[in-house]
Amino acid sequence: MGAAGLAAILGFLLLARDLVGDEAQEAEAVRELVVRLLGPGPAADFLVSVERALANESGLDTYSLSGGGGVPVLVRGSSGVAAAAGLHRYLRDFCGCHIAWSSSQLHLPSPLPAVPDGLTEATPNRYRYYQNVCTHSYSFVWWDWARWEQEIDWMALNGINLALAWNGQEAIWQRVYLALGLTQSEIDNYFTGPAFLAWGRMGNLHTWDGPLPRSWHLKQLYLQHRILDRMRSFGMTPVLPAFAGHVPKAITRVFPQVNVIQLGNWGHFNCSYSCSFLLAPGDPLFPLIGTLFLRELTKEFGTDHIYGADTFNEMQPPFSDPSYLAAATAAVYEAMVTVDPDAVWLLQGWLFQHQPQFWGPSQIKAVLEAVPRGRLLVLDLFAETQPVYSRTASFHGQPFIWCMLHNFGGNHGLFGALEDVNQGPQAARLFPNSTMVGTGIAPEGIGQNEVVYALMAELGWRKDPVPDLVAWVSSFASRRYGVSQPDAVAAWRLLLRSVYNCSGEACSGHNRSPLVKRPSLQMSTAVWYNRSDVFEAWRLLLRAAPNLTASPAFRYDLLDVTRQAVQELVSSCYEEARTAFLNQDLDLLLRAGGLLTYKLLPSLDELLASNSHFLLGTWLDQAREVAVSESEAQFYEQNSRYQITLWGPEGNILDYANKQLAGLVADYYQPRWCLFLGTLAHSLARGIPFQQHQFEKSVFPLEQAFINNKKRYPIQPQGDTVDLSKKIFLKFHPQPDSL
Repeated sequence: MGAAGLAAILGFLLLARDLVGDEAQEAEAVRELVVRLLGPGPAADFLVSVERALANESGLDTYSLSGGGGVPVLVRGSSGVAAAAGLHRYLRDFCGCHIAWSSSQLHLPSPLPAVPDGLTEATPNRYRYYQNVCTHSYSFVWWDWARWEQEIDWMALNGINLALAWNGQEAIWQRVYLALGLTQSEIDNYFTGPAFLAWGRMGNLHTWDGPLPRSWHLKQLYLQHRILDRMRSFGMTPVLPAFAGHVPKAITRVFPQVNVIQLGNWGHFNCSYSCSFLLAPGDPLFPLIGTLFLRELTKEFGTDHIYGADTFNEMQPPFSDPSYLAAATAAVYEAMVTVDPDAVWLLQGWLFQHQPQFWGPSQIKAVLEAVPRGRLLVLDLFAETQPVYSRTASFHGQPFIWCMLHNFGGNHGLFGALEDVNQGPQAARLFPNSTMVGTGIAPEGIGQNEVVYALMAELGWRKDPVPDLVAWVSSFASRRYGVSQPDAVAAWRLLLRSVYNCSGEACSGHNRSPLVKRPSLQMSTAVWYNRSDVFEAWRLLLRAAPNLTASPAFRYDLLDVTRQAVQELVSSCYEEARTAFLNQDLDLLLRAGGLLTYKLLPSLDELLASNSHFLLGTWLDQAREVAVSESEAQFYEQNSRYQITLWGPEGNILDYANKQLAGLVADYYQPRWCLFLGTLAHSLARGIPFQQHQFEKSVFPLEQAFINNKKRYPIQPQGDTVDLSKKIFLKFHPQPDSL
């Protein structure tokens, strides 16, 4: 595709954004952000303006910095988001500040540093996208407005201008289904519980761990209005949901002649919770339901003309005939443009790489060409590891966003493919006839591996890759802690070359450590890096500790690296125990098993309890706080417990969303490791074979007991992270050394 073709695509996309907007409103939104971030006193040293004319000749977001050195710093942006990104650039590169989920380091120099000769920067991308549909369940599900406000500020500072805004849609669907003749009980039976709504929205699940209380709908409507107001005040484009074709089974009672197809099951769930009903694209109900929903949605929330819908997410279509796939795609799009002639469809491209055996060239082409060029905006969701643009001729001319997925299930575990992330956007931009129009951050769960997200956000404003990642991560460490401490910098360089140096398709981003998996004799302990680098980074951070104990970010990182080291030690103990069992060495089995279950795991739980970000009680308390009654609180807490453990009633997606949290280690992982190793010892002592299926029958009640134990867990940290980390180091480090 030539420059003229790409320009035409961008012209279509511009329909989805109001370029006039309210410059004064966006500038005021950024000024308020500065006050929230820095406080009213320091904020007075920053002047903010939004000027559409500042955008470069291609209409791309641009910011300009000037002043400082005794006069106020002037931050100008072509949009509120651009101005916020410019502010972040100044704080990061001129003041040595750092802003992250776990904590922020905002020690401003006095006077504020001058910007020599001014600085103007334009993004190379139309869009900087954020979120995965799953993020709403794995990370956002229990958030209140205060937490959303923090996140939208983070988004603005990182230059995000396109993001999902999917709260409250079930309340709209309820109105539509009631209008169509479904009963309240039929609707209640259809919706999942809050922690599983992401998969209900994509048609994967229904019913599981529901229903949704009336209060949920009311609170989510209120929250969605505030989210949208704030996003729009910065000039962001919120992506609203649209109808993808999935309907409740009860629709067949109201419309007996409706043409629906029952899809296959998903995620090891049976059809009691899966096997969704999909309307045939030619059925008259398809446009009726699609337009009813979008009209009701946009009447409630307004629109910015970009809508998300996923018809075949991780579900194989009933027919592989390209004509069917084209018709199913066209039906979704036609329902959108009937209500909103300027509609652009945001599609997660995950389906094309998740089931490559089904999605051959003709099937992919049928979907991509069923929507007018420029009206389908594709998220190449896992592009840092398995890009799709390169094998689909740049999505057959449809614009796409190069995304970094990185994390599955919100797992803890140090992981990243920083070199692939660094090089990926430029490679996509330079791909022959590329239709890339943006970069994206699309993790299933946030709040982990913050260095990865810092790099990806920065790349949204860079025309070229970071030239030297070693220098970049060294600066990252210094900003993060507010001082350049040699041992801490050396630790981060080791992490860069090890845990953050994964490359190729073997890097899934999912933590498969034996620690967080239901034990068996077949578990893999393979990693892509040298474990000694993690242990050495741990040692170096502890050596740096006397100079950095006042830094919350340092304490967080020290805990996280110690957690990773303990995870590696658990793998080592597991290997020893497995070898001992296979060699029929009962003494060695008992020693290795005792170290794992009675030393390492209790020490890990105690360490995790020293930081609020690693408390099970925090996660469960967030759920309870949403409730308006004790019965609701118990229901939401059950949702939370299921998600991070069994996921389904029978362990259907067992431990997919595993976490390493204080309380979860002690009351979930440790008991089943005790049972597993005890069963192995019993088998060896009695001379009888170990049977995995029998163990799984025995361990399932333990896992269920955690779901139902009603225990309240602390929501305040206990103990000192540095002291606890040092204690673990001196006990368990494989090569003890002086600190």
